[in-house]
Formats: sequence, C-alpha cells, structure tokens
Amino acid sequence: MTDYFTLLQEPRRPWLDVEKLKGKFFQFSAEVHPDRSHNAPEAEKQATNERYQELNAAYNCLRDPKERLRHLLELECGAAPANIQQAPAQLMDLFFEIGQACKAVDVFLAEKARAASPLLKVKFLEDGLNRLDELNAMQQKLRVPVAALEEELKAMNTVWESAGDGASGVALPLRRLEEIYRELSFLSRWTAQIQERVAQLAM
Repeated sequence: MTDYFTLLQEPRRPWLDVEKLKGKFFQFSAEVHPDRSHNAPEAEKQATNERYQELNAAYNCLRDPKERLRHLLELECGAAPANIQQAPAQLMDLFFEIGQACKAVDVFLAEKARAASPLLKVKFLEDGLNRLDELNAMQQKLRVPVAALEEELKAMNTVWESAGDGASGVALPLRRLEEIYRELSFLSRWTAQIQERVAQLAM
C-alpha cells in the first residue's frame, strides 16, 4: 500500500493543515504534470502519468478528514476499519432527525412532481423555500459535531508526536481514532443526503 503521507512529505498525523498540503500537492504535481512529458518516450510518459495520478489520489485522500483517518488506520493497523451499519449512540438523535427531514422532503418532491395546477405550483414553490431553509439549518447542525471532531483530531497530533518512533512508550489512541472515523463517516453520509435534497429542491 502506498503511504500517501510519505508521498506528499507530510507527517503521519490525524490532522493536517489543508492549505499547506495543497501547496505541496501543486508543487509536486507540477513537476510530473503530463504536459511536461509530452515529447518524452512512451515509457517515461506512462511513468509520469502514473506518478501524477498517484499524487492526485494522495491529495484527495489526505485533504478529507474521514479519508485521511481511514488511510492512517490502514497504515497503523494493517487493515481498513470495518464498516458498521448502526450510527453511534451519541449521534442517534441527529440520525432520526435527519431521517425524518429527508423523508418529508422526499414526500414533498413526489407531491410537487404530480402537481398540474398553476396555483398549486406557486404553493409548492413557497413550501419548497421553507423546506430549503430547514435543510440548510440541518446542515448547520451537522457542522457542529464535525467541528468538534476536527478539534479533537488536532489535539491528537500531540500524541502522535510524543509517540515518535515508539521508543517513548506512548500508545497511539487507535481505538478512539477509529470511533472518530466512524462518526465522520456517518456525518458525511448524512451531509451528502441533505445536499442531494437541497439540489432537488433548487430545481
């Protein structure tokens, strides 16, 4: 498995400065951009293209907190975290709230699609704007636990630095890291579900 942290010369940490990461990615990818090897022999062009794709994959993985944690756990534990279908207990209330909001929007969109009367269409337009506001408020609510988890990841960097090469005897909090990964997985999935319905309401 390719170590994306090493590839982009980043320390193996739960939290990274995304702006610095972007700068490194632009620097390294500019050196191997396919346009630079346009007149090179075919083998060199292929190698350059593969390197460029690998840098893209590394950047896209490390810039996303959830994907970064999955990759970090794979590197540290030798395997990807197992998928869990049930939302963590501390997110269950939010899970039900989002489920109800999405279901209500789905019913609304189905009714709107069947509406033929111009008067009904105007009413659906007004109702749609209200539902859009509700979904936007739900997105704001989702950002709260995401921000809290991101702050926890920033604080975890200190533990990784203390652990160093393992000689210090400091244990990495891998179990908690996996819990955060799962929480972020659910939160990002719910965010995507809401964004999908926001897009449908905006049509």
